[in-house]
Amino acid sequence: MDKKNLINKIMALKKEHNAVIVAHNYQVDDVQELADVTGDSFALSKYCASTKYDVVVFCGVHFMAESAKILSPDKTVLLPEIDAGCPMANMVTAETLRKAKKEHPKAAVVCYINSSAEVKAESDICCTSSNALKVVKSLEQEEVLFVPDKNLGHYISKQLPEKKFIFWDGFCVTHHRVTPEQVIKAREAQPDAILLVHPECRPEVVEMADFVGSTRQIIQYANSSPHKKFIIGTEMGIMYQLRTENPDKEFYLLAQSFVCPNMKKTSLNSVYEALRDMKYKIELDEDIRLKAKTALDRMLAIE
Repeated sequence: MDKKNLINKIMALKKEHNAVIVAHNYQVDDVQELADVTGDSFALSKYCASTKYDVVVFCGVHFMAESAKILSPDKTVLLPEIDAGCPMANMVTAETLRKAKKEHPKAAVVCYINSSAEVKAESDICCTSSNALKVVKSLEQEEVLFVPDKNLGHYISKQLPEKKFIFWDGFCVTHHRVTPEQVIKAREAQPDAILLVHPECRPEVVEMADFVGSTRQIIQYANSSPHKKFIIGTEMGIMYQLRTENPDKEFYLLAQSFVCPNMKKTSLNSVYEALRDMKYKIELDEDIRLKAKTALDRMLAIE
């Protein structure tokens, strides 16, 4: 069916099921345009927990839908593309984390939200890219086992020299592949633009940036900045919101490789099928959910 009819059917199903559609900033433009709310993963999860809707269609990747379910156990959480995963989240498991905890018994386990519910359940506290500094600073322990993103961990460690960091050997494939050479090339192409990058990038790329922040922080910075040209160092999906909210400004992607294949799996058709067939439902073991929620609650308590 054509796009207009597809959207009409989605709207009818939304009303029938008392559903809300939320989309991460990295989703394709059509999905972001359709969504009731867009944002970063944890902001969306918090929103879902506070709404009156019975059904949440989470347009993102698996760990994001899990986070929504952790905070909203009574809601039906649907992930339109069940195989939309996160390579970085898969770089740590509950089993390997338990082993590392035995090797570093004095360390507080700080778990980036880009991880599975099982890994969150094994962690002391969660963090996001926007609050990681505040989270780690709040800890009494001197040692910090930071999982799974070594690049975000490195960025935070440079600001907290009093802490001893143990970095997990994990990273976002999409952000990690970008090189300083690409930064140099982008700056040469747009010499009057300022560079905004995500802390999931390599340390040497982060050091070259004019501003470092989460997706939300990058959007906020660009919205409020008097500058008119920006080089964006994160997944290309963010360009939709940046250009929508700033029609008078110019945005250039740092590297054409800034595409997360998993984030691009969700389409209008898969959203329609998710609502039509009520698939794919996110289910969690209650014991794991409660332990994971504890780590998330501890993070929320310091925000």
